[in-house]
Amino acid sequence: MNNAQQTLRRRSRRLHRTAGLVVALVTAGTLTAVPAFAAAPGAAQSAGMSVPKDPMAAVAAMQPSWNLGNTFDAIPDETSWGNPFTTKALFDRIRSEGFRSVRIPVTWSGHQSATAPYTIDPVWMARVKQVVDLALADGLYVEINVHHDSWQWISKMSTDHDTIMARFNSTWRQIATAFKDEPRKLLMESINEPQFSDATDVQRTQYLRELNTSFHTIVRGSGGVNKDRLLVLPSEETNSAQHWLDDLSTTMSSLHDRNLVATVHYYSYWPFSVNVAGGTTYDATAQADLNDGFARVHDTFVAKGIPVYLGEYGLLSEPNSGVVERGEMLKYYEHVNYVARANGITTALWDDANYLNRATMQWRDPDLMTLIKSSWTARSGTASTDNLFLPKSGPVTAQTITLNRNGLWFTGLWQGDRPLIPYVDYTVNGDQLTLTADALTRLAGDRAHGVNATLQVRYSGGVPWQLNVRSYDDPVLADATGTADGLTIPTRFNGDLLATVQSTYADGTAAGPYGWTTYQAFANYGPDYGADTTTVKADFLKSLKDDAPVTLTFQYWSGATITYHVTRSGTAVTGTAS
Repeated sequence: MNNAQQTLRRRSRRLHRTAGLVVALVTAGTLTAVPAFAAAPGAAQSAGMSVPKDPMAAVAAMQPSWNLGNTFDAIPDETSWGNPFTTKALFDRIRSEGFRSVRIPVTWSGHQSATAPYTIDPVWMARVKQVVDLALADGLYVEINVHHDSWQWISKMSTDHDTIMARFNSTWRQIATAFKDEPRKLLMESINEPQFSDATDVQRTQYLRELNTSFHTIVRGSGGVNKDRLLVLPSEETNSAQHWLDDLSTTMSSLHDRNLVATVHYYSYWPFSVNVAGGTTYDATAQADLNDGFARVHDTFVAKGIPVYLGEYGLLSEPNSGVVERGEMLKYYEHVNYVARANGITTALWDDANYLNRATMQWRDPDLMTLIKSSWTARSGTASTDNLFLPKSGPVTAQTITLNRNGLWFTGLWQGDRPLIPYVDYTVNGDQLTLTADALTRLAGDRAHGVNATLQVRYSGGVPWQLNVRSYDDPVLADATGTADGLTIPTRFNGDLLATVQSTYADGTAAGPYGWTTYQAFANYGPDYGADTTTVKADFLKSLKDDAPVTLTFQYWSGATITYHVTRSGTAVTGTAS
């Protein structure tokens, strides 16, 4: 994670990363159908059983995987970012949900002397080991690493090379010694998302090669099970740019060690992942970003018999944050898991507790997790939208959506336990599903603002696609005053949902932190549908020119657009409805 991202995530206690990729894919531009793999426990995955000697089989046995995020990687302590102490009950839950491995990111810097000999606090080491053993006792594979140290001190190699290498080597000597007798189900990863400040590409390649090579030498020379333990090596920034993958491939080849695993991360195409520059949908560009990156990784590693561990995946915006529209988010999760599975890549969901509530041991979004778990073994069909918007008053007309079958066939449209009637309530022509005006009128009832009915588009396999019938009027925004720390606009959403916002100065140029797009990141705006407010946030307001009126064009998923005017004068901000 880079420093700008780290600042953002420290505020919200949600740690992710930016792009990066994984795996393989296509035949003539389309994904080939392959059998599900490693979703159910096998003999090699059971507690006490040996790990397959073949590294590809061993990493396949780790599928699927889960991250214990914002815990031992938290700064400075296990509970500093809001999560409770880790217990066996957590791993019991993870195991019962079908996960076969856990990645336990660890930040060592807050528990280590900053000067030679860089001693790690034995209490911290013992606590990490205790939690590793709890996970192993549940029959889970476990991976540990050196995590936020990457940006805290390792990134300074260009200005303090020898000191950084000495500290890195000391860190891994201590970790390797402490864990050398753990079973081979424990994997070690050299460094999370390696990054180097003020360094050229040539230097970055040199620095990461030094770190990965030194890590390998230290662990292999520490004795015990470490002599043939699976060791995980990242590309630069855990990204899938071909030159970085080539750098990692060269390093791995030079080590002449079959027990190595390549790792990359994936958080989707950045404009989609944070909803910036008009990236509101999981469109062909976003899909190509996934497909192309996975293909590069496949060709560089998987095709050559080198296992790949997708150490983190997700979106840079948390589920249900509203930044990425729900249906578009579901399409992404279905696709990324399928492509990874189709190419034998083990996937580790990044969970900083925005998926599993560790206090209640319940999924915060059960429907999302149902889709994710289904995608470990099968495809699910989707559609061009998950919302049908009907006017609050006036005539209702038929509406058509496009079915994304994903190799399945359409089996029906249902409301609860009642099937809708073909040719009466809907028709299907190829991939076009049309709901009749009569059916929509009935489903909408009195057309109260918001969701009037929820339908299921059912396919021959996977998870049904939810389709909401919504009634709406155009949203209404009111005048407001605030400060550069935030402007809260009274808003009647009238059943509609905010998709994106365009912001321009009077001359048409972009207004906001990004000068290259008029569509600023969605995180600059906070629609609160329960409170009937829209907040324009500080990062956006403080970037505006003083006394230069800005036009905000609020664009909604119904297709409605509403213009609004904002002016910052010093620390005062005024908002005026058109």
